[in-house]
Amino acid sequence: METTTCNGSVGGSPVFYMVGIPSLPESLFLPVIFIFLLFYLLILMGNALILVSVVAEPSLHKPMYFFLINLSALDILFTTTTVPKMLSLFLFGDHFLSFTSCLLQMYLFQSLTCSEAFILVVMACDRYVATCRPLHYPVLMTPQTNATLAASARLTALLLPIPAIVKTSQMAHDNVARIYHFCDHLAIVQASCPDTVQTLMGFCIAMVVSFLPLLLVLLSCAHILASVFHISSQEGCSKAYSTCGSHLLMVGTYYSPIAIAYVAYRADLPLNFHIMGNVAYAILTPILNPLIYTLRNKDVKAAITKITCLKSQSGIGALDL
Repeated sequence: METTTCNGSVGGSPVFYMVGIPSLPESLFLPVIFIFLLFYLLILMGNALILVSVVAEPSLHKPMYFFLINLSALDILFTTTTVPKMLSLFLFGDHFLSFTSCLLQMYLFQSLTCSEAFILVVMACDRYVATCRPLHYPVLMTPQTNATLAASARLTALLLPIPAIVKTSQMAHDNVARIYHFCDHLAIVQASCPDTVQTLMGFCIAMVVSFLPLLLVLLSCAHILASVFHISSQEGCSKAYSTCGSHLLMVGTYYSPIAIAYVAYRADLPLNFHIMGNVAYAILTPILNPLIYTLRNKDVKAAITKITCLKSQSGIGALDL
């Protein structure tokens, strides 16, 4: 990827130009808009369906599903910070974003990314306690504890990006700085003058948000798998494997786009690979999470089926009247 030639100043207020997909022919704009819009609607509907199903079904009022609806809400907010602007770019040619708007989008994007990483850790801890300490589970994972864990994850995620936002706002940029699809930390640093402190800060944030939560999740799953060997019943073993498999699949879909986007920024890769990394980062995880939990979790699947059947029956009843 080409480096930015910087002639700007720290005190200036640059405008960010969102490049989009430069190699995309104009004839393909409508199909791309349709695909992005379809994905966005699927993300909204899939995660909203999980939210409604868990809230409406009393049998799902358990810690695991409480954290799941937190994750679904984060996926909706996470996608809404980026995809509408991407749609506006393709549909209306709205390429420009003010410096303040870009910093706000960066803050929301980073905060929601951190929240999701921390909620995944909390979900892994919940599954660890449920599998390895089943007798202590009702005592340890009370509604108050669950709410505290979720609130702590969100509060930490709200505070963690602030130093990066403050430092980024003081960086020097050209009057018109070029980014690709949305304002994340890597994109803004790439569009600015070289800054060793920002590079180090970005690395530290990546370690806190990516490596540390991933390590905790893997440790939790390792303990769960180790405890499986002490479970005598076949049903208990299969349930433990299913739990760990679903969570690892979700963690994989979360960290894979991050890895792709980071490699695309740091390595000298073709522009199209860089753009696909951005798109995967913004869309892949939110669209796959509902699929993972509806296809692999029979309780959620049953609750969604129940709600859809009730709605269809009420619709038929209304027509009969």
